[in-house]
Amino acid sequence: MPTRLNKELAFRLGVSRREADEMIAAGRVVVGGEKARIGMSVENEEIKVDGKAVQPRDKFTYLALNKPAGYVSSRARQGDTPTLYELLPEKYRGLKTVGRLDKDSSGLLLLSDDGDFTFAMTHPKFQKMKVYEVGLDRPLEPLHQQMIGDFGVDLTDGKSRLGLERIGEGRKKWRVTMSEGRNRQVRRTFGALGYTVVKLHRIQFGKYALGGLKEGEFQEIDEGK
Repeated sequence: MPTRLNKELAFRLGVSRREADEMIAAGRVVVGGEKARIGMSVENEEIKVDGKAVQPRDKFTYLALNKPAGYVSSRARQGDTPTLYELLPEKYRGLKTVGRLDKDSSGLLLLSDDGDFTFAMTHPKFQKMKVYEVGLDRPLEPLHQQMIGDFGVDLTDGKSRLGLERIGEGRKKWRVTMSEGRNRQVRRTFGALGYTVVKLHRIQFGKYALGGLKEGEFQEIDEGK
């Protein structure tokens, strides 16, 4: 059955359909010996990108990992700091992270080879909810709670407003909810008011929750945008 070329490229390469269309528009894709066109369909023709044949595949893979603090999300070590890929068997090491958690953060991290899934989970227009457990170096003052939750805090890349729910006694532990994903946004928001985040642990990303996954454990999950 014929399939749209951008969909087939996305499936084979693990990119989004938008990225596939960009490859086609740039003249990088050849189908059956002829330069590909935006919107065309393919069936059994050979597909090449940058002169190399792109092989068919069976399915995408989706993985949930409980990332420990102290691991980077890149593929290469940074000095002596290990990469999260060292926690995974070889067969999963080709997956890409769906968003990131910095070295000092822990919790739920998704990985996949499905570019459309990654795009749908991370692009701001989809507003996927993220939930974190946050520990501060000192109690959060009520005025600062109101600023973060109601008015927002001015950062260099715009105003940041977070949902806050206190955890337990005292005012050092908070459940933080957000739908944005700016670089180190939670840490920078509290830092702008003079606090240091000593713990940042993600427990939910979109429909996916950490559940009973122990630190360093992973499991395959069902796709769902």
